[in-house]
Amino acid sequence: MNWNRSIVYSLAVIAVLSVSTIANGQKKTEVEKPNIVVVYVDDLGYGDLSCTGAKGVETPNVDKLAEGGILFTDAHCSAATCTPSRYSLLTGSYAFRKNAAVLKGDAPLLIEPGTPTLPSMLQKNGYKTAVIGKWHLGLGDGNVNWNGDVKPGPLEIGFDYSYLIPATGDRVPCVLVENHKVLGLDLNDPITVSYDGKVGTDPTGIENPDLLKYGADDQHGKTIVNGVSRIGYMTGGNAARWKDETIPYQMLSKARSFIDENQNTPFFLYFAFHDIHVPHMPDLRFAGKSTMGARGDAIVQMDYITGQLVDYLEAKGVLENTLIIFSSDNGPVLNDGYSDKAEELRGDHKPGGIYRGGKYSCYEAGTRVPTIAYWPNKIKAGQTSNALVGHVDLYASIASLLNYDLKDGEAPDSFNHLDAYLGNDSKGRSELLEEAYALSIREGKWKYIEPSKNKGDWIMDIKNIESGLNTKAQLYNLEEDPKEQNNLANVKPKLAKKLAEKIQKIREKSQSRK
Repeated sequence: MNWNRSIVYSLAVIAVLSVSTIANGQKKTEVEKPNIVVVYVDDLGYGDLSCTGAKGVETPNVDKLAEGGILFTDAHCSAATCTPSRYSLLTGSYAFRKNAAVLKGDAPLLIEPGTPTLPSMLQKNGYKTAVIGKWHLGLGDGNVNWNGDVKPGPLEIGFDYSYLIPATGDRVPCVLVENHKVLGLDLNDPITVSYDGKVGTDPTGIENPDLLKYGADDQHGKTIVNGVSRIGYMTGGNAARWKDETIPYQMLSKARSFIDENQNTPFFLYFAFHDIHVPHMPDLRFAGKSTMGARGDAIVQMDYITGQLVDYLEAKGVLENTLIIFSSDNGPVLNDGYSDKAEELRGDHKPGGIYRGGKYSCYEAGTRVPTIAYWPNKIKAGQTSNALVGHVDLYASIASLLNYDLKDGEAPDSFNHLDAYLGNDSKGRSELLEEAYALSIREGKWKYIEPSKNKGDWIMDIKNIESGLNTKAQLYNLEEDPKEQNNLANVKPKLAKKLAEKIQKIREKSQSRK
């Protein structure tokens, strides 16, 4: 990518805060509003980029973002699974308050209309807003009509435009939804979706394994679409069914159109990749571009699309005043329902870096994800930050950037750490909650995992990932023990108790906004 900064950095910071209008004898501070792009990758682990130590795969475009901005070493999504992380990102509220879990493909909208959201806050501040890509936050009111208006959805909670994978690529319905309509639907071939039992006569992976591009477990062995069996049953909608290999290009095309239409207006683009979630189905042009098979090739595809998106922002002359946050919704997983040799071809690559666990896990690799902040007009290039930051704080931090005061009850768990995201604060949060199938808390170098009645054996048995769940409390010194091997809960009981009490206070919403 050609991202030459034609003027010295000190001159490039051109009055991000500008003083204008005098009212009642006092100067009123107005904010130059940057465009905001959140690039949210799916299941990308801390070690899955070449700039964070990947082996067998190169990510030059994402690396370029890191070189031009800030690469965070201790940044966290809010939860170790996708639906809860996305809920927290958009609402500034921990997902456990909503009892949010990974949703079925036909689940109702999780964020109720009227709930304050990051996009609705930005709309109030003059932004045009769009979500493009994977949604997985539910659609409809519990009885969604895939053959009519698919709503409520993103348009009802703050987005001006939406182009969606309704849930995930491994779940039916395997169609794309633009605003309120399924794209390409022939009403003479209506869609029926069921997660309770088979509908129609479409072949399934369990019954017709000979039709599959690669095998799947029973959970993922239902209706076959594009040679891959999925979770759940679907019949009809044949003209509207997606082709996995083309989805990233379709997302890119829609993002370009949104940028074209709003290049003269502040805009917010939530660009939510499906890559590198299963099924790994990269376009043939990326086949063999890594040494790790389809999963590694999907990382290369993700990197290419990211580069194309950034290049387009530059071509349109808006990149300099665009804040880009690049990250992932949770940690990595290799065995997630399909026999695509992701584990066998991994080689020396460590998807979670040095950290223990992965997707679904309470250990650090569950939520510690690669995170980059890039903004040529404001962020100095070439930084690496050890600040403790979390996605839940993007809401309050962006509000602060716009001089917007959060209302009572708005983004209750989100705190302003804009200085950390801009590279002006090396500390970040003093404490941070991590959600998996139990709650954990970080305080500086300390990590406490609360006891759990459920050890989550299925996470190891099915996913080959250590769950981090234990009937006993766990306390780790991540500075000395980043791999979480030495449980110090019995050695430092007072500290363990203090951190357990902090988790309870967060549960009781006793945080004060600072």
